[in-house]
Amino acid sequence: MDLRSKLDAYRRREESLAWEGTFLDYLDLVRKNPRIAQPAHARIYEMIVSAGVEIVDGHKRYAFFSRELFGLDEALERLVEEYFHPAAKRLDVRKRLLLLMGPVSGGKSTVVALLKRGLEEYTRTDEGAVYGIAGCPMHEEPLHLIPGPLRREVEEELGVFIEGDLCPQCQLRLESEYGGRIEDVRVERVVFSENRRVGIGTFSPSDPKSQDIADLTGSIDFSTIAEYGSESDPRAYRFDGELNKANRGIMEFQEMLKSDEKFLWNLLSLTQEGNFKAGRFALISADELIVAHTNETEYRAFISNKKNEALHSRMIVMPIPYNLKVSEEEKIYQKLIGQSELRHIHLAPYALRTAAMFTVMTRLRESKRAGMDLVKKMRLYDGEAVEGVQDKDVAELRAEAPDEGMFGVDPRYVMNRISSALIRSDAPCLGPLDILKSLKEGFDQHPSITPEERERLTNLIALARREYDEIAKREVQRAFVYSFEESARTLLENYLDNVEAYCSWQKIRDPITGEEMDPDEKLMRSIEEQIGVTENAKKSFREEILIRLSMFARKGKRFEYTSHPALKEAIEKKLFADLKDVIKITTSTKTPDEEQLKRINDVGRRLIEHHGYCSVCANELLQYTGSLLNR
Repeated sequence: MDLRSKLDAYRRREESLAWEGTFLDYLDLVRKNPRIAQPAHARIYEMIVSAGVEIVDGHKRYAFFSRELFGLDEALERLVEEYFHPAAKRLDVRKRLLLLMGPVSGGKSTVVALLKRGLEEYTRTDEGAVYGIAGCPMHEEPLHLIPGPLRREVEEELGVFIEGDLCPQCQLRLESEYGGRIEDVRVERVVFSENRRVGIGTFSPSDPKSQDIADLTGSIDFSTIAEYGSESDPRAYRFDGELNKANRGIMEFQEMLKSDEKFLWNLLSLTQEGNFKAGRFALISADELIVAHTNETEYRAFISNKKNEALHSRMIVMPIPYNLKVSEEEKIYQKLIGQSELRHIHLAPYALRTAAMFTVMTRLRESKRAGMDLVKKMRLYDGEAVEGVQDKDVAELRAEAPDEGMFGVDPRYVMNRISSALIRSDAPCLGPLDILKSLKEGFDQHPSITPEERERLTNLIALARREYDEIAKREVQRAFVYSFEESARTLLENYLDNVEAYCSWQKIRDPITGEEMDPDEKLMRSIEEQIGVTENAKKSFREEILIRLSMFARKGKRFEYTSHPALKEAIEKKLFADLKDVIKITTSTKTPDEEQLKRINDVGRRLIEHHGYCSVCANELLQYTGSLLNR
């Protein structure tokens, strides 16, 4: 890497962001692009939308969040559409403090971190450029220079809204440095930076006995009082509180509900009126998003205190639940492992998925609907098709348990147990059973888990293992059938030909001899019996298959064996049943003969070359599947 050239390019990019001119120059910029004078909430909304919006199943998915957060699309859509969007349109919601509420390790802090990091990057672009009065400690909006009587006319001409007044220091400088000539005031481009405390602030309460409100609102510089003669002189005041420095951007209030009351009082007028009290000055204008996050227990305790009613009425509470989709949970673990130094250790296929199945099930409620267990619910929430369940049924399941995702095992615990298993494992590969074992062992080391909860979680570990058992058998089945898809497609075509002849009372022609024969009842029943279709129900099942086939044909789509969930399951089980004896013999024989050994080696090679296994986990899968079939 040529570091010198990269440093030169970096300096050139930084220099290109610098801009300075007079207030009249800034007015010309606003006249060309009024968006540069937009308030903080509108800027954040534009930042989120500019990253890209995708419509998936009628819901909006924001690319701004999707690179880091998984399975929270609905919660994030609600956050953007119910808070940022109306706030950007200057509706009253912009005068509310944003409180993200959800279980621990659910993504609340990540949402805030993304907003802060995003603002840093966005203000470095032409679309997100921000300008402030040069030298202002609060880098405030230059349009505040315009006197009140002239504002309406300027607003109509420029197509902007002007809210707020000059900070005390800028008022003094306007008179002392510029002689009241607003047009001469210098304006500069502002690039937000959390490290430099420009446009982004973070307040974290500490010991109430030692922490001062000045951390929020700034403080008097006593060393200058002798020079300026008064505490009310703006030059004797440090406008360096988090509310000052976060002006025009975002301030994160960490552990807000644990803060002393005096730190919350300043938020009352800031959220509702857009100003706060500091020192011996009039109210100071501030335009910023105040965002806090908490868990549900702290939030319930907060709202139960009647003294907090005023602040509670100025909040917008956005629930951020745990993810309820197995495929998205798996992505969380992949991301976290990819950021570690253990990414070189091979993870067997379905290792993380098995852990994700357990985790998601801990976050679900048992349904009162007949035939709806946790496993089916888990599959439905992940977008899998379950026979006999429609989209409206999924919506009803969600409505039945609105608190799903607000409890259960958090990703942090799962990653701790995966990390423990990775560190302890001597093998270069970690499999699903290793992770489930580590998860179960962790229950005894978790002091907050009650005996009842431990029993529930242990049962869910067993459920996740049974699900993996089925996956393991399917994996070996696919490897044993050298061309699984082709075999399944051939079996499907034979089944459909016979079903069509059966339902239309016709003969079927033998493709080799040309002889006309009755439909092969034995073949059809051998497939249907795999999924429990009874003799009495076979006719309606076959007619349903034909109806589904005609629907696909009418839409110009090809009917695959995967197009009908029940038929897919039946065909897979049929293929597997035909090979079961062969698999049992070849995987469980301690001293296989030459032919059996050849088959085992062929299957192992196929698992490695086409299914993502290494030699260690491929051998373990074959041995484990053999033990399952011999039970």
